[in-house]
Amino acid sequence: MPVGAQAVGIMLVLISAAGFGSGALFVQPLYEANMEPLAVMFWRFTLAAAFSWGFLLLSPVRIRSLRSLPRRRVAILILLGALYVGNSYAFFASLQVVSISLASIIAYLYPAMVAVMATRFVRRLEGRRAWIALGISLVGVALTLGGIPRGELPPLWGLALAFANAVIYAIWIVLQARLAGERPTRSTAGPGIDIPPGDAEAAPAAPDPSPAAALMTSATALVYALLLLGSGGSVSPFDLPAGTWPALLGLGLVSTAIAIQAFYAGVRRVGGARAALISTVEPVYTVVLAMILFGERLTPMQLLGGALVIGAVILAETGRPDRVGMGADASESAA
Repeated sequence: MPVGAQAVGIMLVLISAAGFGSGALFVQPLYEANMEPLAVMFWRFTLAAAFSWGFLLLSPVRIRSLRSLPRRRVAILILLGALYVGNSYAFFASLQVVSISLASIIAYLYPAMVAVMATRFVRRLEGRRAWIALGISLVGVALTLGGIPRGELPPLWGLALAFANAVIYAIWIVLQARLAGERPTRSTAGPGIDIPPGDAEAAPAAPDPSPAAALMTSATALVYALLLLGSGGSVSPFDLPAGTWPALLGLGLVSTAIAIQAFYAGVRRVGGARAALISTVEPVYTVVLAMILFGERLTPMQLLGGALVIGAVILAETGRPDRVGMGADASESAA
């Protein structure tokens, strides 16, 4: 893939990371207004779906892209949207008892999970540099967790939700990468890995991220609506607490609609495993904002962990491209 397209992909993933990283900050005033997690998530994805459809319908090109989607891909996008309920609810529900900083850093165990799954299902990380960077990133996460005083550990159920978010999100990214046309190749799958017939070839051109985002957020909003109504909640905007609209709009537009479209477009250019590694800058971004806006503080060990995470991404993205990886990208681009 051309260097320019790679650079655009990296920028899109960084924009997505900033958008997702802002979500934990937007949600705090909503919890302070006594909104339940299900209600927050329903309005988050309802507004994101509205923004996504509005953006799509403004362009004849994006409308044609939507109409050209095969039914199978539409069904998969809807299923991806339903699956997104799991990790999104787990993360935001954990914020009721887990600090923004800690929840964000735990979430970034997922790049390691994506890297492992990628060896079998999508294009794996290439070269020693990327794997060394991933190891450094995990050490950074471990230092951050280890820097929490024992007396300040949150309840076990909150930590369990934070870890569940990482697991489900890793699965979601691999599935999304497959939908975007990414497949393992014999040059990247590694020895001893059996590649199903046809998977060694590049998939058809991936759909435009706008229809994908609109369909996925709509499916997620629908599932949350059913869960909210089933729990006795209300989906009426007139029942929202006063003063919550600014935070809800930020959560729906910046942290969801823009973030999902940017990430999906970035994955198409740099691959799922690499996008996951680049995204490890998100918890550092979130932690810094939490320190500025909410006065959260980290120990020196936690700050060192955050620095290692940033350093890992810089290490991974400043080396010369691996020849094998370049060959794989070129073959997919040519297809």
